[in-house]
Amino acid sequence: MEAHVKEALQSWYGAWELHEDAAQEAFTAAFPALSPATKCQCFGPTLRWTTPGEGTGKVCLDDHGRATIEFENVPKTAVGTAMAECWGADWFDEGTGGFAEAEPGQYHYEDEQTYSEYEFDVNTDGTVTFGISYVKVDDIVTMLDALERALAEHRTA
Repeated sequence: MEAHVKEALQSWYGAWELHEDAAQEAFTAAFPALSPATKCQCFGPTLRWTTPGEGTGKVCLDDHGRATIEFENVPKTAVGTAMAECWGADWFDEGTGGFAEAEPGQYHYEDEQTYSEYEFDVNTDGTVTFGISYVKVDDIVTMLDALERALAEHRTA
């Protein structure tokens, strides 16, 4: 490879690393419980969290710059509040009351244009396990911010 091509490629790698760092900063600014973890199958930065009574999960960035969130056993009221703020109610056929009032079961949506995937399992114990995959960083940051604020309300209730 020519020296100028190597230099250009190295410049691109440097810019990509700055992009990854900025995504991690945005994720943790929105949801402070996240902390760096071993990379998952996304091959990009991975952040994980565990908070008793609030759930556990991860946020990662794949090597195409798409973000994924996988959270388990998050209080249904908090998920419902965050989802209603971000996407409104009944996008996933969960009902007009949104996920805060959804019946136990599985709710799924695939966006054919962006290849994004949304999966929600409303559990009988009043929690939700969900994954939002292959979306833009700003979409995940928006969801993390809304969820953090909803969990803060849950903590004080």
